[in-house]
Amino acid sequence: MAILKFRVYFEEDESIYRDIAIRHTQTFRDLHDTILKSYEFDNKHKATFFRSNDHWQRGREISLEKYDKDYKAEPLLMEDTSIGSEIRDPNQKFIYVYDFVKNWSFLVELINVSKEENAKLSYPVMVRTEGIAPSQYGTKGLLGEKFADVEEKYDLTLGAEGFGEKGEDGEDFGSEETTESSEEEV
Repeated sequence: MAILKFRVYFEEDESIYRDIAIRHTQTFRDLHDTILKSYEFDNKHKATFFRSNDHWQRGREISLEKYDKDYKAEPLLMEDTSIGSEIRDPNQKFIYVYDFVKNWSFLVELINVSKEENAKLSYPVMVRTEGIAPSQYGTKGLLGEKFADVEEKYDLTLGAEGFGEKGEDGEDFGSEETTESSEEEV
């Protein structure tokens, strides 16, 4: 069974991308779900793929569902269309558009075809991540949520337990004499 590896670039910044490995028999719906998961987006909006060429021109549409708009040609449905059936050349490209209001666009490029499946992986799977994904609904700090948790856990605001004022209890730990003498001893 062929394993296809796609590089999914965030259109506005090509230094941000995710590599996704998927079986050629899996559907565009599987690829759609994996792209959203890899960029930490929810699955609440409309989406579509377009078959593309080397100049990133939009071709045949592969849609999540048939939307209320005019089509030049009837769209294929993600649920019913296998990835392998739409591969026309070794560098096949697709354009993926998610949330037609915000118009998130991703450039999807086939970068590798392998005949061997990794038994340890459950396909489709994200196999590489590069750059910080954009935030779907606003700003995302460079340090992420984990830092906010650490910051909250070690909140050292005034009056925090175990942290007194300078000179409290009759001791002066911050004086220059104490600092200088301890440096000389070392």
